[in-house]
Amino acid sequence: MTVAPNAPAIMFQGTGSDVGKSLLVAGLARAFTRRGLRVAPFKPQNMSNNAAVTPDGGEIGRAQALQARACGLAPDVDMNPILLKPQTDMGSQIIVQGKVFGTAKARDYYGLKQTLLPKALESFSRLAERADLVLVEGAGSPAEINLRAGDIANMGFAEAADLPVILIADIDRGGVIASVVGTHAVLDDAERDRIRGYLINKFRGDVSLFDDGIAAIGSRTGLDCLGVLPWFVEAVLLPAEDAVAMDRGAIATAGTGERPIKIVVPRLSRIANFDDLDPLRGEPDVTVEIVPGGKPLPGDADLVLLPGSKATIADLEDFRRNGWDIDLLGHLRRGGRVLGLCAGYQMLGRKISDPEGIEGPPGTVDGLSLLDVETVLQGPKKLVEAAGRDLATGQAIAGYEMHMGRTTGPGCDRPAVEIDGRPDGAIAAGGQVAGCYLHGIFASDAFRSAYLAGFRQGRESGAVYEATVEKTLDRLADHLERHCDLDRMLFIAKGRTAP
Repeated sequence: MTVAPNAPAIMFQGTGSDVGKSLLVAGLARAFTRRGLRVAPFKPQNMSNNAAVTPDGGEIGRAQALQARACGLAPDVDMNPILLKPQTDMGSQIIVQGKVFGTAKARDYYGLKQTLLPKALESFSRLAERADLVLVEGAGSPAEINLRAGDIANMGFAEAADLPVILIADIDRGGVIASVVGTHAVLDDAERDRIRGYLINKFRGDVSLFDDGIAAIGSRTGLDCLGVLPWFVEAVLLPAEDAVAMDRGAIATAGTGERPIKIVVPRLSRIANFDDLDPLRGEPDVTVEIVPGGKPLPGDADLVLLPGSKATIADLEDFRRNGWDIDLLGHLRRGGRVLGLCAGYQMLGRKISDPEGIEGPPGTVDGLSLLDVETVLQGPKKLVEAAGRDLATGQAIAGYEMHMGRTTGPGCDRPAVEIDGRPDGAIAAGGQVAGCYLHGIFASDAFRSAYLAGFRQGRESGAVYEATVEKTLDRLADHLERHCDLDRMLFIAKGRTAP
């Protein structure tokens, strides 16, 4: 089954995972949008627990939401029609065009992929009908030829939609010549013919030193280099797509000489929606430390933030295995504060029940008993953008809900926030422990400033999160305009080989 695009389109595939595809597509989206084109981002299949809610109550990968923002568009379920949200090492929840389709183990999913390809093509066609240019992002790498049968994420989709391809390679990890040449070598002739060129990403130092590398790649593949992109330092100011990037940059160091506010986040195995941390990481006097399993929670934390999770009960069990429950009690004895968001809020309660086996075997487990509430994991899944106010500071807040749990109990009589006119969350007596279901609350500058004021002792940072994201997208677009051939890419997207 093939479909011809109704608008110029081009697909960006990586020589490996985490080479910077998502960020580059976001930057290109902003650059081409500034040229007056109606640009739309698209990723046929994504795997991420960092998701965004669309205005119509669907969900897509957070990276596609950022790319939509770069285009000046609201996020749309057609931008990421297949989203896999890992729940265990073997299986994932499958989201199709924004809605829960089911769950499947990795091996079973391979049998489903060809039944999902028509949905991906349907979404792609709808986007192409209203765009001047569609920027398509692959997933992982086409070099994983052991997964080529039934592929809908890379060359399989490029073939079905008849798309030209540009490879992206990460020079910072080493072996970049081999990664480009090797990817080209393992593909079959028809797939190689789709590749129109490549980009070298994350270069440090004098770009001219790679001239011989370009010549070596060209002599072995016949491919043209469309740009060597220097390291974009400000990338840390944009939301990361998945936990791989978060693990590499686990600590964001404060920029002031004074003692920073230290926020500690336990690295849950199935951490989800960790973009909640991004506005905090952007504060110049805040240090956000992600603590991996096997290490204790630092004793000098001001705040321990329990993040979202795709597998609340399993992550709570891991939390205890790491001894973090004991560390958390010590943190509270020292006067520290605790905040739980979504699954983190559920963990702070007395019990979590999963009678329908939504996350795994049916059952009930004890929570951390720091809030007098209990949670039952049940559907339907709540996916909604929301706004309201924080009851402790009185500040306006906005964000989104994305959960299946229903939480009740005496603790709810002391709600943490008000969302769309109704109470949500809980605050323990004394105010040290709080939780709620609203993701994205720290993106509100006024609320974030008021919340952190209790730690700052009168200091103010003046950080402006949303404006910083916009400014960074513009600077990324400027960066790409300087260092890669956008005109050539547009020719390729229109189906031409070269100007």
